[in-house]
Amino acid sequence: MDIDLSRPNLEADNALEQISLLRQKLSELQANITCGLQPTTSDNDLNKLITHNIKLKHRLAILNRAISKYSIKQPLSVDPTRMQSITDILTELFSMAITSACPDITDPPVVIALSANPKFKDYQCNSALPLANIYKQLGKKVAPKDIAQKIVDNLPDHEIIAGLEIAGPGFINIGLSKDFALKNLSCIFEHGVKPPIIPKKLKVLVDFSSPNIAKEMHVGHLRSTIIGDSISRLLEFLGHDVLRINHVGDWGTQFGMLIAHLQDRFPDYQTKSPPIGDLQAFYKESKQRFDEDEEFKKRAYASVVKLQSFDPEHKKAWELICDVSRKEFQKIYDCLDIKLIERGESFYQKRMELIVKELEEKGFLEHDEGRKVMWGDQSIPLTIVKTDGGFTYDTSDMAAIKQRLCEENAEWVIYITDAGQATHFQVLFGCAKKAGILDPAIHRVDHVGFGVVLGEDKKKFKTRSGETVRLLDLLEEGLKRALDKLKEKERDKVLTPEELKKAQESVAYGCIKYADLSHNRNHEYIFSFDKMLEDKGNTAVYLLYALTRIRSIARTANFTPEKIRELSKTHQITLEHEKEWKLAKVLLRFPDVLLKITKDLFLHPLCEYVYEIATTFTEFYDNCYCIEKDTSGDIVKVNVGRILLTEAAAVIMAQCFDILGLKPVEKM
Repeated sequence: MDIDLSRPNLEADNALEQISLLRQKLSELQANITCGLQPTTSDNDLNKLITHNIKLKHRLAILNRAISKYSIKQPLSVDPTRMQSITDILTELFSMAITSACPDITDPPVVIALSANPKFKDYQCNSALPLANIYKQLGKKVAPKDIAQKIVDNLPDHEIIAGLEIAGPGFINIGLSKDFALKNLSCIFEHGVKPPIIPKKLKVLVDFSSPNIAKEMHVGHLRSTIIGDSISRLLEFLGHDVLRINHVGDWGTQFGMLIAHLQDRFPDYQTKSPPIGDLQAFYKESKQRFDEDEEFKKRAYASVVKLQSFDPEHKKAWELICDVSRKEFQKIYDCLDIKLIERGESFYQKRMELIVKELEEKGFLEHDEGRKVMWGDQSIPLTIVKTDGGFTYDTSDMAAIKQRLCEENAEWVIYITDAGQATHFQVLFGCAKKAGILDPAIHRVDHVGFGVVLGEDKKKFKTRSGETVRLLDLLEEGLKRALDKLKEKERDKVLTPEELKKAQESVAYGCIKYADLSHNRNHEYIFSFDKMLEDKGNTAVYLLYALTRIRSIARTANFTPEKIRELSKTHQITLEHEKEWKLAKVLLRFPDVLLKITKDLFLHPLCEYVYEIATTFTEFYDNCYCIEKDTSGDIVKVNVGRILLTEAAAVIMAQCFDILGLKPVEKM
């Protein structure tokens, strides 16, 4: 490998590429030396490897020094139309500095964190201590403070950094530049809130909601629906190509039971639409017959066989039942503003037959007491074929993951179900890898689990009679309580009937969504309308009020969005007061908050972030006058710089609301 080190003005990109190649070669040689040698390896061969290793380390050190001299005056990934990720910029800058300061450490840790206390400036690089530990393991004693100083000495220039200081045993405190802040926030006025730059736009398939045909949607479906919609909204905002799939339960034994019951109750169903609006009651009737009447059970099983053979009469009955159920689901999706493409288990019937054949031909299926099972890398298998030759949910899921990765060409698939299904998805992913369907090098798959919803008695959320809570009833209760809350605040006296209705829906549906999303999804949470509708603390009601109030400030000053855009060309956001600067620094974290969520798919940090904007804005507004009035209430002075900061806070909050599925209103 010939690498030219002679050029004094080595370009950064080329140097980084060469460093990467050298590190790869060095890693290979070290692997050979430490664990790849056979007992027959001669001392001469070993010495050659060690010598080659030393030479490579020397060349790597030269390259690291070359790259450190490349002073970066401009942002590393500049797009003047959008806010930049502070963490990404600092990580890249300190990565280069640490590589130069510690050339003998491969893949050194780069630890960038938000400072917990303003006296430690704004951000911290906490790499010195772990680097000192690595040196200790290598037999070298180096003080963390000395490493920190060396990192600072090698740090390239950049407009983001206003000051540095080494504190304690080796923490590097980093002050943000106000010029950088102004540039990042000012782009909002001309270009709006745009997503941060991401490495690559992916085709993402999100599987969520997934109710069962002929059954009522309940709170478990509510969690999947709300979380799935919000994740989809985030990924769509970031620019990914998102396919929202509703994997409904529309196939299986229960349909034989429902069809047989339909034929008995409404024999003219093919020519006259039967009155089965209450599908839940219809389902219970058929289930009771199935459990108690052996003759009916036999007919039900026979109906399943005919349906899965696509018999026209049975298919017609099935479609009728699905249509009634679909209309009921859509009422809920319309209320919550949920967009989905339905693709039920029936869609995979032919594909299930094909996947069974494929797995059998490849020798992946084992016989187990009459079943055909497939083992992945877990201690339990998937049941691909039942003892009676029928398919299972496992078969359907294997067919679905193949269709999604191989036909849809999805690069990222996200399943959103209750946490109890976590093991199932681990087994599914393991089997898909074994079958060569899922390639971790090009595919990402995630199971996003969530805990159960509890009632105020801290037991599983049910009605007083012990029934599962119907989702439509829950939404209607939310509307009633939201209206009561607005009337309690006498909003009905200042809002028009149309404005009151919009506020009612915004509060009702917003409080239900936000209560779910603001909790760590792994945990169970207590469903309480009283807490959801509180107008203090981290609730949707408080935040919706907060945004409405923020937006009213510009209206009071008679500043339209168009006027603000024009003023932003001649005026700057003011950041002189400590509360102005504190609010600006919170707003600057917007890209980092979103990028972090894409890694773990936890949404509660976004809720915490919006709440932080609202509370920090209150501090700013209480200490910094945006509009001054005389004793008669006439405006005598408008601080344009503060109005611009107010507008920046409003549009970033509004974008967060959109990702969370909340609908703010102009008047509340």
